[in-house]
Amino acid sequence: MDRRLVGLALIVASAAGFASGAIFGKGVYESGVDWITLMAWRFLIGGTATWLWILASPARRSDIRRLGRRSVLVGLGLGILYVGNSGTYYAALQHVSASLMALIVFVYPALVAVLTIRIGRRLEGRRAWTALGVALVGSALTIGGIEGGEVPPVGYLLLAAASPVIYACWIVIQAWLMGERPGRVAREAAGDDRASAAAAVAGLVTTGAALSYWILALATQRPVSPAAIPMDAWPGIVGIGFLSTFVAIVGFSTGSRLIGAAEASLVSTIEPVITVTLAALILGERLTAIQFVGGALILVGVVVAQTSPRPGDGTRPVPAVLRIADE
Repeated sequence: MDRRLVGLALIVASAAGFASGAIFGKGVYESGVDWITLMAWRFLIGGTATWLWILASPARRSDIRRLGRRSVLVGLGLGILYVGNSGTYYAALQHVSASLMALIVFVYPALVAVLTIRIGRRLEGRRAWTALGVALVGSALTIGGIEGGEVPPVGYLLLAAASPVIYACWIVIQAWLMGERPGRVAREAAGDDRASAAAAVAGLVTTGAALSYWILALATQRPVSPAAIPMDAWPGIVGIGFLSTFVAIVGFSTGSRLIGAAEASLVSTIEPVITVTLAALILGERLTAIQFVGGALILVGVVVAQTSPRPGDGTRPVPAVLRIADE
């Protein structure tokens, strides 16, 4: 089968997996389960599935054995840091519609274009800044276009807005720790061995996030035992753990290695479209006209940012990042 078609299919599957998280989450919240309990089980299920997938392959097991102590600690540490992004997203989702969350959060690629592509280098040219400005205007329109009877509490809107900012910063830190520096990406800085260990790092990140959430859940005395969770919550919890975590992570990391990170990032712009469509079909959510305009501006900003040339060489940027989840 054509390598590029396989890669495209995996990226689309990944985007669908990420997009379904908000839909599953709404169903889980209706059953009375809160976001901390949901996240604890999400990363336990997703992490377990990821490790089973890693251990099923001799090549992936070899990647694990090649990881040094520092790489293991970095992977676990990134998982702990990722709690900030996933926590703000799913905490806000309790009161913000799935459609609106999808549009607000997807401003992160434009933020990454400004923060990550030129790590340690003065930003040259106006294209990345223009993309960021367009995406931010789009986010402002999506929030400002909320109809009067549907306005969520301001605190939860702030959490929704914080999620893409935290995620963009997380990507910057991850790229730097993986070896990205001015004029070179992580693959060039660290060699193909580290790039080929993406699956191993994904397993470590999900493990770090799972440990963090379980400690938080136990410390706050959340009802996390299987018996304490309503039966009607389990389909959504398993869906988020398997589809929105394992399938989404593995699909993106594998697909981006087949077609390249730049093209994978562009294909992933379908994610908010899938979320909005699913929210309309399953949850009955509707966006206002101004929110549709805002969403279109966000997607335009993302495309412009991801196709922005790297100064000095005239090539398209290939961000050296491993997407763990945009929510």
